[in-house]
Amino acid sequence: MPSVDKGLRATLLDAYFKLDAFPDARAALTALKARGLKTAILSNGNPTMLSGAVAGAKIGADLDAVLSVDAIRSYKPRQEVYALVTTAFGVTPAEVAFVSSNRWDVMGAASFGFRCVWVNRAGMPEEYPEFAPVQVVKDLSALAALQL
Repeated sequence: MPSVDKGLRATLLDAYFKLDAFPDARAALTALKARGLKTAILSNGNPTMLSGAVAGAKIGADLDAVLSVDAIRSYKPRQEVYALVTTAFGVTPAEVAFVSSNRWDVMGAASFGFRCVWVNRAGMPEEYPEFAPVQVVKDLSALAALQL
């Protein structure tokens, strides 16, 4: 296995603080907020990385919460992670529309009881038919038209 220069570690990790959102993300979040919906990020990332990513993508104004697995020291797709959402917002799983481009994440959220939308930008094949999303979209611009 080739080795990577350890001097690059800081540069690579710093890239998380400079990532931009997909071009359709800000408009989708704004449209969802205009409909009176709550929005949040639920991530396996740590709070520092998430804070930097949200600031870099300029989406913080359209988020009601940024939830990290650090709070419970467990990772998706464990059920306890998805429970962070229901606890934070005081809702049942069936009241949550969960959107992800990661099919394994959609599977985990669907098995928890969330209504899931899979953003399948690359046209990937279905991997978990027993935990199907309620909707598959090509990009986030389709969210504004969905009944979430």
